[in-house]
Parts: sequence; C-alpha cells; structure tokens
Amino acid sequence: MPQQVTLRILGELEALVLIDPHTHINPHSAASTTLADIMGYHYYTELCHSAGMPKSYIEEPGLSPKDKVGRLVEKLPEIENTANYSWLLEMCREFFGFEEPAITKSNWEKLYDTAAAKMASPGWEQQVLTQSKLEKVFLTNDFDDPLSGFDTNLYVPCLRTDDLVFHFSKPEVRARLEKAAGTSVTSVTSLKSAICKLFEHFTKNGCRACAISLPPDFSPIKVDSLSAEKVLQQLLGNKHVTAEDLNILSRFVFWTLAEFCAEYKLPFDLMIGVNRRVYPSGVHQGQDLFDQRTSLILYKDLFNAFPQVTFPVSVLAQVSNQELVSYSWIFPNVVTNGHWWYSNIPAYIELDCRSRLQAVPMTKQVGYYSDMYKLEFALPKFGMYRRILAKVLAQDFVMERGWSEERAVELGKLTLRGNVERIFNV
Repeated sequence: MPQQVTLRILGELEALVLIDPHTHINPHSAASTTLADIMGYHYYTELCHSAGMPKSYIEEPGLSPKDKVGRLVEKLPEIENTANYSWLLEMCREFFGFEEPAITKSNWEKLYDTAAAKMASPGWEQQVLTQSKLEKVFLTNDFDDPLSGFDTNLYVPCLRTDDLVFHFSKPEVRARLEKAAGTSVTSVTSLKSAICKLFEHFTKNGCRACAISLPPDFSPIKVDSLSAEKVLQQLLGNKHVTAEDLNILSRFVFWTLAEFCAEYKLPFDLMIGVNRRVYPSGVHQGQDLFDQRTSLILYKDLFNAFPQVTFPVSVLAQVSNQELVSYSWIFPNVVTNGHWWYSNIPAYIELDCRSRLQAVPMTKQVGYYSDMYKLEFALPKFGMYRRILAKVLAQDFVMERGWSEERAVELGKLTLRGNVERIFNV
C-alpha cells in the first residue's frame, strides 16, 4: 500500500513542467554535442580521479572528446555504486536508447556514436527541454554579461557577483566593471553608481535574482563609507592593502548588493560554505570542499537589516541543514533552497527534505535546482528529487498524518514549482 501511494504521487509530480532556478547553462550552447560534454562534468572526472586515474590522463591537452570518454570509461566500474553514475545511465537510456546494464569498454563507442548523431539532429536542444519537462532555466551570468543573443524568457538571467565581492582588488575585475557600467570607479560613490548600472541592465533584461557563493568564514556586516573609501583609495593608488583591508571592501560591496536587491526587488541567493582550492591537485572544478565552521549566525545582521529582501539559502554541508531549517523557521525572509553540491545525493536529500517539510512553512521552500552545466542533466537530477519527494509525501503526510493524496500532491507541486514562481516572480 505505501509503495502504491508513493507511485501515484510520483506520477503526478512527474507530469509537472518545471522551472529550474539555478544552473550554469551557457544559453548559447545549452545542450551537449558529444558524450564528452556529459562525462566531462566534474562529478565524473572527480570520481574517476579519486578512484586512481591521473589528472594528466583526464586533462591531457589536445585530447579529443571521444578519446576522453574512452579514458573515463576505464574507471566507470569503480563508480557504478554512486548516485552520479545512476544519472549517467538514466541520461543514456532516456535520451539515446541505451539498454545495457552498464557502460563498458565493449559498448561505449557505439553509445558515443549514437549520442553524437542524436545531438547533431535538428532541434536537439528543444527535444531535451521537452523531454525533461523544463519551461524555464535560470542562468549564472557574469556581472558584465551583455545578456544578448538568447531568449531571456527561456533562459532567465541571474546576476552572479562573486568577482565583485571577492576579487575587486584585481585590476581586470575593476576594468570589467567600468566597461560594463560605462563609468569610471574612482570613489565609493562611483562604485555604488557602477553597481547600480549593473542592476539596471540585468533587470531590464529579465533578471530574477542576484547570487553569490560564500566561504565559511565570511561575515556580511555593514561597513561605513569612510572606511571603504580609505581602502579603495589605497587600492587605486597601488598602495599596500592588507587582508583585513580587502575584507572591509568585500563587506562594503556585498552590503551594497543587498541594498540594490532591496531597491530592485530581487531575491539574493546565498550559497554558503565553500572553501576554494582545498585540493589544488584535483581536476578542474574538483578542488573545492566544505568544513563545519559554516554558521548562519554570521548572517544575522544581514537578515535583520533587509527584511524586504528574500534570501534563498543553500548550504554546502548536509550537517548545516538543521541550522538552515531553524533560520527559515524564524526569519520570514530566509528560504531553504535546493540541495547543493556535496549534499546532492539521495541519502542527504531525503533527510533534508523530510526535516524541511516538517519544520518550515510550505511557502518558503525551493525544493530543488539542478546546478547543471548541460541541459541533459535536468532529467536525472530532477527525477531523483521527485522520487524522494514522492516517498516523503507518501510516508510522512499520507500514511502517518492522514492527508489525502491530492493534498500531498499539492504540497509537492508547491515545493517543486509554485514557490519558484512566487519567490522569483516568474
């Protein structure tokens, strides 16, 4: 009986057309062109490297896409137990008609050629969107992205601000800002004016959020203009600036972004807890990790200062989920957002999903985002989440609390799509 309830709820959730509120899609090349675009995703290169494949073997300069896939296939037997491998198989089965139980040295070339032919067919991008039941896909746009040459109704712009906050000391970042804003940055007043120009440009082109990833020790507090001005002038004058000076400037820029999110009525996505380059010898995008220093107490001033700004928060560590649930429980402007990166496996998702649904108002949960770089990944990733969500709804709400299946389905739809529409105004 419980299994039947789960399957009926799952059927309803699988029929739902979705909006993906966070991806790294390039709208000018959204779908894959070879199997290397899929298997070259950092999850697979990380796992193959972790299983013993040398980085130089994976990232050899000039390596053809087909040869790269052939090399990665050598280590696939050692990662067949992972959720990531299950995504790969699901993509190959659903998109390319692959029927074998595993991708092996004896069948991968046929699969590669079949995939290449399908991907080269007219309308492949739209086919993937339709098959994945995707209506809109949020992007991660550099702050100086012209936002031209693509359909912003389908591929929704999102202002990514990591460089502005953490790399403003680099001359090339300041030059990019000046070029994008069409103004010189010579003071904190002109800096704020330049950032304002970015918000004008992005919102005019359909932007629905501002976003940033943050290290575990960053504390966003308000910095007065005089302190920020002093550091900025030292920087522009090529004088020595300390790490603490740069932290002052980072906080000033961050707080300015929050002020403009309030003015332009944009949610501010916070992805909290990433340490960059923990493992410098790792493969591309396989060098970053988390630690348990992350605490949302560092964000209390921000959440209190901007009650009119919605903060969809992602935490990198599954162990941080209880704190996120508690903050979303108390703060009206804090929203639980997806299952990010190292927490994006079924064991963690189910626990996190269950705790959020039991503790946080139902209108304050963005259930899932794909974080994908190529469109094909939406299907298996959202499929994984739908199955977990259906299981939790069936067990916790229908079986244990006596909800009707219809009521449970409505909660599932709100978590999967309704809240995305309302929170991001799409």
